[in-house]
Amino acid sequence: MREYSSHSDQELICLLKDGNQRAFKMLYDRYWEKLIHYAAHKTGDLMEGENAVQEVFVSLWNRREQLDITTDLSRYLTVSVKYRVIKILNKQRTQRIHEQTSLESCDLLDDSTQQYLDLEELRNWLEENICKLPEQSALIFRMSKEQGLSHKEISEKTGLSEKAVNSHLVRSKKTLLTNLRSFLNAYLL
Repeated sequence: MREYSSHSDQELICLLKDGNQRAFKMLYDRYWEKLIHYAAHKTGDLMEGENAVQEVFVSLWNRREQLDITTDLSRYLTVSVKYRVIKILNKQRTQRIHEQTSLESCDLLDDSTQQYLDLEELRNWLEENICKLPEQSALIFRMSKEQGLSHKEISEKTGLSEKAVNSHLVRSKKTLLTNLRSFLNAYLL
């Protein structure tokens, strides 16, 4: 390996293009420490820094036959590592955003699940209380609220006057509202 230590970067690159592994090793030995220090400093993680440098050297070896380095090799390698670091930082940023979004959506899901359960409990309560109304009042209430029929349409279907339909609805609403207040007081306390 000593015979390569006196070679310039350009001479080593020429040997590298021919597939000379010793030339590659010499280039690696010259620059790896500086590049790892740079990458680890930028990423804040020694392992990520090592990975970035490793990827640059693997790419250098894989593209050895097509290499056309016109600038200083040190600068070329540093810029290559810089781009790898940018990719790593973007990946970390995306991962943080994804994790935060997952946590937020998890909180939303937890909250929406609780809201659904609360709504379901309220629906069950309403159904039970509608069933406790007098039969005709319950029927008129359902026609109005569930089927969306007007007073006139309910009057035609039941044979009652519109005034009687209105009277049933008013009484049903008052009863349900009174019972709902009791339910909410018990539920919220």
